[in-house]
Amino acid sequence: MDDDAPSHVLRFTCRDRVGLIADLARLMAEHGWFIAASRTFGDETEGRFFARLVLRGAEAGGDRAGLEAALDAMVEGEQDSASWSLHAEGARLKTLLLVSKSDHCANMLISAARRGEIPIEPVAIVSNHPDLGPALAHFGLPYHHVPVTPDTKSTAEERLFDLKGQTGADLVVLARYMQVLSDNACKRLAGQCINIHHSFLPSFKGARPYHQAHARGVKVIGATAHYVTADLDEGPIITQVTEPVSHVHGPADMIRIGRHLEAAALMQAVRAHAEQRVFLSGRRTVILN
Repeated sequence: MDDDAPSHVLRFTCRDRVGLIADLARLMAEHGWFIAASRTFGDETEGRFFARLVLRGAEAGGDRAGLEAALDAMVEGEQDSASWSLHAEGARLKTLLLVSKSDHCANMLISAARRGEIPIEPVAIVSNHPDLGPALAHFGLPYHHVPVTPDTKSTAEERLFDLKGQTGADLVVLARYMQVLSDNACKRLAGQCINIHHSFLPSFKGARPYHQAHARGVKVIGATAHYVTADLDEGPIITQVTEPVSHVHGPADMIRIGRHLEAAALMQAVRAHAEQRVFLSGRRTVILN
């Protein structure tokens, strides 16, 4: 193995069956790739297999074209039930941040990105209010004020997609953006848009609450980061964080604590997504750490 060779992350998912790990290992060996790290999971509920492999080329260099052709052949015929992707490890994901009037989540993400703690490249900030322009100006990012009213919502969303295209953003983060995206926008952003909810999600009513929790993929009780879907605050959960409170905490204390929880949960979710660790499995997520 060439220690100086760039590493790549292979994401792979398909219907579960016997021998998948052996098949993947054989493909790597045949095409000159060393498996530096491996995480796999077989989801018995959905009958699916998930793998995240960190690959490095052997001394002669890994045969990327040959590996890609072999992976295509491996998933051929499985249609939507199988997919794979190959990314340079540590590549910074271009990210568009959406905010309203609270800056704590945007501050956390941009600062962490600039310290190299999270592999994203914030490319612009979009807001439905002008208020945070001065507060975030020191980051030197373009700040786009795009007002949203019931009459201008569709126009504002088209402006959002124009900016996404112009900046080359692969990820949109609702960093306390207090607007509900339309069903059409949610569909166009499927799997590319993460939201932070300032509360515990989901809430379960009626019988068999633990079965409901398992079906929704609950991680922990606390502030919730999730993918955006057309069902408001019902998207697949990526991360949750919590902190205990008691009778001594007033509303102001809870707001203060909540800001930290929101920023922490959102950063964990964005990092997991940018590091190619998050897979969708029905309404749940599988996160291979």
